[in-house]
Amino acid sequence: MNNKGFTLIELMVVVAIIGILGAVAYPSYDSYMKKSRRADAKIGLQEMADKQERFYLQNNTYTTNAANVGGTDTRESFYVLSIDSADVNGFTLRATAAPGGPQVNDNTTNHGDCTVLQLTAAGAKTPSACW
Repeated sequence: MNNKGFTLIELMVVVAIIGILGAVAYPSYDSYMKKSRRADAKIGLQEMADKQERFYLQNNTYTTNAANVGGTDTRESFYVLSIDSADVNGFTLRATAAPGGPQVNDNTTNHGDCTVLQLTAAGAKTPSACW
């Protein structure tokens, strides 16, 4: 008897191996994607900080109105930007993961909770592990 092809057992073994590889690879891929999407927040915060400095040069104070410094959306819309505080002495900017977006669960990494990133006028970045 000369049978050609694969047996059901052989196919099941291949499917099991593919499943195991997928189960191992997906968490690493997901973590990598979350980390790469944080760049959207970092860029948005830095651009807003630059615009705050320009606003300060013209008005001798920092603004609390995000519309004066570019609005609240980041380029890729993974984060929402806001101004926590601002006065003549400095400002604190915040990037919060967009509701319903892929970054809302960015708290499962070994970096802690990275759903909210902050940048101050002095250049302090929190949480530091997420930067």
